[in-house]
Amino acid sequence: MNTHSIEGIMEVSLLAGKLMLQSGAETYRVEDTITRLATNYGAETAQVFVTPTAIILSLRERGELRDYTKIARISNRATDLHVVTLVNDLSRKVAQESLPLVDALKELHTIEKEPVAFPAWMQIIAAVFVSGCFTLMFKGNYHDFIPSMVAGGVGYSIFVSVKRYISVRFFSELMAAFFIGLIAKLAVDYGVGNQLDKIIIGAVMPLVPGVLITNAVRDLMAGHLVSGLSLGAEAMLTAFAIGTGIAFVIVTL
Repeated sequence: MNTHSIEGIMEVSLLAGKLMLQSGAETYRVEDTITRLATNYGAETAQVFVTPTAIILSLRERGELRDYTKIARISNRATDLHVVTLVNDLSRKVAQESLPLVDALKELHTIEKEPVAFPAWMQIIAAVFVSGCFTLMFKGNYHDFIPSMVAGGVGYSIFVSVKRYISVRFFSELMAAFFIGLIAKLAVDYGVGNQLDKIIIGAVMPLVPGVLITNAVRDLMAGHLVSGLSLGAEAMLTAFAIGTGIAFVIVTL
């Protein structure tokens, strides 16, 4: 194995890890996938350190005493478990079928170029129905069902729109929560809805960082303290943005 092959292994491993991490995969899963890919392609040792914003990979060639190290920066993160599944399937294919390195790299680039699993309009429609159903689940009545659907749909639309122009996620969540609270307050004031708290709770559920919270707890339990604390802080910041937007409406109107 020569230096070029080591570079190829690092490129495939880091790209696979990057796709998984920016799609919402857990830290331990990303580290395990990168390690398996590197060792299956012939690296003697693979040392991986993953945080929510970066991947550091160090590989050693068989018979060599020096390590090759490379870093991949993660700037954007979202939740797309379909991409995580595709990369996992590729990793299994490499282990079971000895997929050539070049073919693996082509498949990863194909996955990288794939459009988002669900377009924005479909996500908004899902948010509409999710909001209404959560309102009923939290013991709201059918008079709160429609206002919650409207508030949830408008709020998620604003979240998606603002996120395109402002890279800081906090502001898009803050704006979405503000309009959710505004619509819910107006609906109750004009007699369209009955229970303000139930409407708001249902409408903000599409914004709640469930995957972040789950991954934070999972990483902390697994001993990945840096990733666990980072994801937990991000989840808390999201919760703070949602709470601030709702509180501003309730206090001022």
